[in-house]
Amino acid sequence: MASSGRTASRVVVLMGGPSAEREVSLSTGTECAKALRGEGYDVVEVDAGPDLAMRLADLTPDVVFNALHGRWGEDGCVQGILEWLRIPYTHSGVLASALAMDKTRSKEVYRAAGLPVVDSVIRCKDEVMARHVMAPPYVVKPNNEGSSVGVYLVAEGANDPPKLSDDMPEHVMVEAFAKGRELTTSVVGAGTGDPGALTVTDILTDGWYDYDAKYRPGGSRHVVPAEVPSEVFEACLDYATRAHVALGCRGVSRTDFRWDEGKGLDGLILLETNTQPGMTPTSLTPEQAQAKGMSFGALCRWMVEDASCDR
Repeated sequence: MASSGRTASRVVVLMGGPSAEREVSLSTGTECAKALRGEGYDVVEVDAGPDLAMRLADLTPDVVFNALHGRWGEDGCVQGILEWLRIPYTHSGVLASALAMDKTRSKEVYRAAGLPVVDSVIRCKDEVMARHVMAPPYVVKPNNEGSSVGVYLVAEGANDPPKLSDDMPEHVMVEAFAKGRELTTSVVGAGTGDPGALTVTDILTDGWYDYDAKYRPGGSRHVVPAEVPSEVFEACLDYATRAHVALGCRGVSRTDFRWDEGKGLDGLILLETNTQPGMTPTSLTPEQAQAKGMSFGALCRWMVEDASCDR
């Protein structure tokens, strides 16, 4: 099992921040801080703001546990600050974080690794609202946000293009809709001796797997392990590991899929990889770790022990 080579006693948990996923990050950070205290660490919770570098310099942590989600915290920006300060930190480094957050760039990496993805284009927001830029059904979303923030589903047969909110970026991703079941697989590490790909979860909802379905208690039901054919199950484990490695991820990641069961293995499509998956009471990665016999506290401890610079 990889480690930073230094014993951590003081851990700063970064949480909150200015992104659209602030509230989820606060929940993740609170849960992780509680778990790490239970593991015997001296934990300081920090709501990341413009004075972050100064606060970290004052606190002199042994490790930073990065519980931020979305832009600035998950896209390489905070990782760059931590590299500059030479403070070991959890999750992926600068390059992998930036690649995974940029949906277009990550798809290029997936294709190069032989992983299945759907077609997509980047278009001006005004053009997307003026006409269908691809035949419905399709999805419109920001190119660099996560957690179903700002996702629009345009149904098959829709006459009109979507009306996007004012806070959507000027350029958005338009992606062919992949129908089917929502599957996901977490990867812990990926090196020799690390737990690797954990298991597969089948996410059941009454409709679109949106922000509320992800984070509201009862918004979705998780079947762990997923009751799918063995070849699909094994492919999820394989694809998630290959995506983790191709992007250069470290620590914990989670890769999301759509599976059209009528097409068998050919119906399995990779959607995206989250380099800092949610760790809230309703989150998928802690559930998968628990299913493999790793408690929430043990998972958080593993992440602290795995922390390093130069990730």
